[in-house]
Amino acid sequence: MGTWGSGNFDDDTAADHLSDLTGRLISEVAEAMSGDPVGIEPDEYWGVAVPCNLELLRLIAEQQYVGADLPTPETIADWKGRYLAVWDRTIDGLEPGPEYREQRREVLVRTFDQLTELAKR
Repeated sequence: MGTWGSGNFDDDTAADHLSDLTGRLISEVAEAMSGDPVGIEPDEYWGVAVPCNLELLRLIAEQQYVGADLPTPETIADWKGRYLAVWDRTIDGLEPGPEYREQRREVLVRTFDQLTELAKR
């Protein structure tokens, strides 16, 4: 392939770099989701970072750059189920306001769903 345009992501090296980057984001989520569920509770590092990684993957994938990898829709659905089960089970212990709880859960669901839709394309 070589170079197919003048953009920052229009050559093989950029595609390889993007594949490495998205692969790293995916690997981090996969590791967090397969570990101790305490690690993805809402007030834990990966409880915050997992949705961040998913959002970054979506933003990158929307650009349709060569090399931007995504997990399968089935994998994302599995992650969504696991993540939301932990979130639902633990969020009330942090005593959030009802409005925050509802709005935050909507954002989390949307984050997983939007990535799923992109992965289906």
